[in-house]
Amino acid sequence: MKIITCFKLVPEEQDIVVTAQRTLNFDRADAKISQFDLNAIEAAIQLAGADGQVAALSVGGSLLDNTKVRKDVLSRGPNELFLVQDAQLDNALPKDTAQVLTAAARKIGFDLLLFGEGSGDLYAQQVGLLVGEMLQLPTVNAVSQIELLDNRVRVERTLEEEVEILELPLPAVLCVTSDINAPKIPSMKAILGAGKKPVTQWKADDISWQRTAPHTELAQIHVPPQAERKHIILESDSPEAIAELAEHLKKALN
Repeated sequence: MKIITCFKLVPEEQDIVVTAQRTLNFDRADAKISQFDLNAIEAAIQLAGADGQVAALSVGGSLLDNTKVRKDVLSRGPNELFLVQDAQLDNALPKDTAQVLTAAARKIGFDLLLFGEGSGDLYAQQVGLLVGEMLQLPTVNAVSQIELLDNRVRVERTLEEEVEILELPLPAVLCVTSDINAPKIPSMKAILGAGKKPVTQWKADDISWQRTAPHTELAQIHVPPQAERKHIILESDSPEAIAELAEHLKKALN
């Protein structure tokens, strides 16, 4: 069983600065693994067990230069790491990201391809589904449980009013939710051993990817204006005070 678990590097949220012009400054924000992708990595390690092979795969631009994050990924259990780095992929939107991941996954080869439910920055929830469509493979999102069978995989999807159980032939593409597991913290032994694991780095030409005309373009990002606090304090639990609180909340929501 060979599993590819895909992940995205995103800026550390607590280090992002909101400027006076209501834009975002990322100069002090280090790269980290998107929180949702940690669940996909952990799911891959659990499914592979002692006999399977797990490859971690990421595409992007300058953020992939971060050697600390590379070790962080490998310390979490994958046997090897594949990176597709190209200046064209800085701030790439889902279509380009999916095309590159598709080409890279084909080159690596796999039985199962795992994604987190979305990225920690855009949270578009599109990349995994787009990759499945481009590969023309069975694809399911919102997966909260996975069981490997002979040449098949059984998954559970927890929906609003029911739990859906599906069986898919392999190879397949799955997007897992954050409910599927609790990612483990790497041990010191795993961290030290991460530096000895193989890392393969490709450019766009190495996987025969050429950028096509975009469906959408990111024009700009603006932070919503911060609302002033009303400083309304109700120091009573009388019915009148509760009714007044309800009225304030109604006005705020409308």
